[in-house]
Amino acid sequence: MLSIYSISALILAYLFGSIPTAVWIGQAFYNIDVREYGSGNAGATNTFRVLGKKAGIPVMLLDILKGWTATNLAYMVGVSTTGAFHSIAFVNLQLALGVAAVMGHLFPVFAGFRGGKGIATLFGMILAINLPAALLCVSVFIVTLLITRYVSLSSILAGFIYPIGVTFIFPVYVKSVIIYGMCIFILVLVTHQKNIERLLKGKESKVNLFKKKTA
Repeated sequence: MLSIYSISALILAYLFGSIPTAVWIGQAFYNIDVREYGSGNAGATNTFRVLGKKAGIPVMLLDILKGWTATNLAYMVGVSTTGAFHSIAFVNLQLALGVAAVMGHLFPVFAGFRGGKGIATLFGMILAINLPAALLCVSVFIVTLLITRYVSLSSILAGFIYPIGVTFIFPVYVKSVIIYGMCIFILVLVTHQKNIERLLKGKESKVNLFKKKTA
């Protein structure tokens, strides 16, 4: 049964996730709503595409921080609610808080419920729950990005490797983490449906994080 503390933490996690970093940074420093350009998403990838590295990097880091902070709200709820830190109940609470943050990013109350795809926020959540698996995901993401320059494909493969990581490479004792890993991959596929269609048609946009745009 959820306590008032757990419910409060879930609401706070959702509000953390709802902070529209891409929208606020774009409007505050560039007078641009990134949702009106590029892919139309309020996330780090579209910020890189529309505004460049100087805006994209802070957005990405802040979106990761949202997921990490929201997930770690579990420590504030306390042992009295979960029984003990790192118990099954505690990890399940972390998962619930992380999901709430991702939902906030996808449907931000502070930005008309028009958000991004939640990849950076998902990564922050994974980082808080299983560091080795998170590092495996980011390694796959970086290698794929360097080879293909497709952020979408990199995100999809990173999402695919996570359930494999927590099942076989860095096995966990909490089965819900494995189930959640599978759900992550499904969520990534759903949110990247249009990207997958463009990839299959050879029309997906590539990014270059290392060279400045030419006029």
